[in-house]
Amino acid sequence: MLPALLPFPDIDPVIVRIGPLAIHWYGLGYVVGILFAWWYSRRLVSTERLWANNRSPMKPDDLDDFLVWAAVGVVLGGRIGYILFYDFDRYMQHPLDMIALWEGGMSFHGGLLGTTVAMVLFSLRRRINPWSLIDTIAATAPFGLGIVRLCNFINSELWGRPTDVPWAIVFPNGGPEPRHPSQLYEAALEGLVLFVVLRLLTHRLLKLKAPGFVGGAFICGYGLARIFVEFFREPDPQLGYLFGGWLTMGMILSTPMVLIGLWAMLQAREPRPDPAARSVPGDAAR
Repeated sequence: MLPALLPFPDIDPVIVRIGPLAIHWYGLGYVVGILFAWWYSRRLVSTERLWANNRSPMKPDDLDDFLVWAAVGVVLGGRIGYILFYDFDRYMQHPLDMIALWEGGMSFHGGLLGTTVAMVLFSLRRRINPWSLIDTIAATAPFGLGIVRLCNFINSELWGRPTDVPWAIVFPNGGPEPRHPSQLYEAALEGLVLFVVLRLLTHRLLKLKAPGFVGGAFICGYGLARIFVEFFREPDPQLGYLFGGWLTMGMILSTPMVLIGLWAMLQAREPRPDPAARSVPGDAAR
């Protein structure tokens, strides 16, 4: 195997310590992702030309209130998902470890389910079309995903399989073999590329006018990106390859996402024009 040509950056996973309190890049990544989602979603719902009949289905204030719901859904769903999907036996033996969030252990698929439940419940409470809220939040999600994947890289976790590619990296806790920096692959595909695709759908193709399309595109796009990267990512050691083959838990959980996303896009329809709807003067300049 060729030696790694890219050195692993010497970045402390802890940003700052104040007595017993330690602020980690990983935790900051979640905070930044949620705050960006709040800011960007407010801009989306404030630009009425993007929506069916040039009328936003919700108010920016609704998203202010949803922020707490989203945070709870992401963290609680992500943690429960990791426990159930990836390391159930360990947490059954050491149940107090379930609350040790600072040690890592979050599942995107669990976080997605938790956030989806929060969106549906909040939509019903506010009498908002659930698909419209899902579309709004989906358009913001890739930014947070990209940030968290970069934090995975800083933490030297979720690294890739051994390889001899010129950009391979020897991770501090990944053994002596050069490995794929799979966290960076995920940051690029799940973060940057998916965000650009969704931005084109929302602002160029105006797909927010068809409730469910943008949310479906996000779910399908993430599923495809995750399945692709799983071919380069080392599976979790407590699980390994499943069914005696090359399948990983990430592949298994992402496959239904592709199918659900395709279904959501196929069923998405723009509502019939509302004669009472009107354009908002100056809205195109927002």
